[in-house]
Amino acid sequence: MTDRVTLKHLRSFAAVAETGSFTLAAARLCVTQSALTAVIQQFEEAVGQRMFDRSTRRVSLTRQAEQFLPEALRVLHSFDNAVGDLMALSSGRSGQIRIAAAASVIRHFLARSLEEFRLGYPDISITLRDAAAREVERLVIEGEVDFGIESSYQPSESLQYVPLVNDRYGVVCRRDLPVAALQAPLRWADLPAAGYVSFSADTGIGHFLRRHAAHWPVLRQAHDEVSSTTSLFTLLGAGSRYSVVPAMAFRETEFPELVFRELVDPPLSREICLITRRLRSLSSNAERLLKVVVSNLHQARLPAGAEVVVGPAR
Repeated sequence: MTDRVTLKHLRSFAAVAETGSFTLAAARLCVTQSALTAVIQQFEEAVGQRMFDRSTRRVSLTRQAEQFLPEALRVLHSFDNAVGDLMALSSGRSGQIRIAAAASVIRHFLARSLEEFRLGYPDISITLRDAAAREVERLVIEGEVDFGIESSYQPSESLQYVPLVNDRYGVVCRRDLPVAALQAPLRWADLPAAGYVSFSADTGIGHFLRRHAAHWPVLRQAHDEVSSTTSLFTLLGAGSRYSVVPAMAFRETEFPELVFRELVDPPLSREICLITRRLRSLSSNAERLLKVVVSNLHQARLPAGAEVVVGPAR
């Protein structure tokens, strides 16, 4: 009987099918593995079909389950959209979109996208939060925003990432410093150990560079640290030091005394991604806004070192 099958069964089935693991699926759903196993057993008994072939290493779908999975995902998508719209109406949040994004994203293409969206949908309210990578991921996981646009800080099984921009790292310093005068291309080996200013480990840039310290041993050493690009660029403009930042983080118009030079040998880049929750559908309004964002991104004048690379979800 179909009334024996619930949304809990479908969500559990979809989680195991997409992760290929009861352990990972249980973590995604925030339940114990034994509880998830019991739900799947109930589901299989209700439909009279075995849905998974289990082995010691991997869980695979049966042929019947492979045919059923697209329909299960469609039902969950439709249900989430319907309930999301209903909850928005009942709580007075109808027509609200909540976003968290990096300041560089807002500056280079998101602000313009929001203005264009506003022209077509003037009654939809938008809440925009300027946040660093770790905070963006937290806000999305906890449902405080509908989506985020940032680089990944600590990849989570609860999140889905869609690459939007490849953002190359380079040196930023005063135009009159010897580092700025070096012949192109600028290599990591050309950088002096003295005078480097790093980002603190709790920032997205600082966390990323520490994970890639093999590019340049100096990254492992102790340095003066800052926690924001505003502090960094002000500090660099006043002295003879330099730092390493992504191209989109550099603010040339605000700090004309500074220059950005791409680094090669090897090149290093971060991915700016659209970040959403897995198994959670975006509202129709959020999807409309994202279409505008992607369209504007393809037309945006990004700085040298940043390239649009809209790719598949992962």
